[in-house]
Amino acid sequence: MKLTKEQLEEKIMPNFKGGEGRYIMRAFDDSDNKLMFGKLEPGCSIGYHTHTQNSETMYILSGVATYVLEEGVEEVVLPGEVHYCAKGASHSLQNRGTEDLTFFAVVGEHHE
Repeated sequence: MKLTKEQLEEKIMPNFKGGEGRYIMRAFDDSDNKLMFGKLEPGCSIGYHTHTQNSETMYILSGVATYVLEEGVEEVVLPGEVHYCAKGASHSLQNRGTEDLTFFAVVGEHHE
């Protein structure tokens, strides 16, 4: 199945998972996987959360992504790099830069 970003409805989600500002996303969800095109404007973030039943792979398209992991460890991910959050792990995502942070994410559900 071919999907384009433009064919997916844009949703604006304020304070997503307790974060700052707004998370702008376009997503496809078939209950096994969620495919998301996401954007965080400068100063915006996705709040700290745990992936209890899924894992998340995020490919950075533009901007600079700062992830805060367990125990306050920070990880900076640049365009062309990938951040992976395994099932059971926690993270938050912040755009501390001066340009929009855009990414493509795949969230795979782990059915038992």
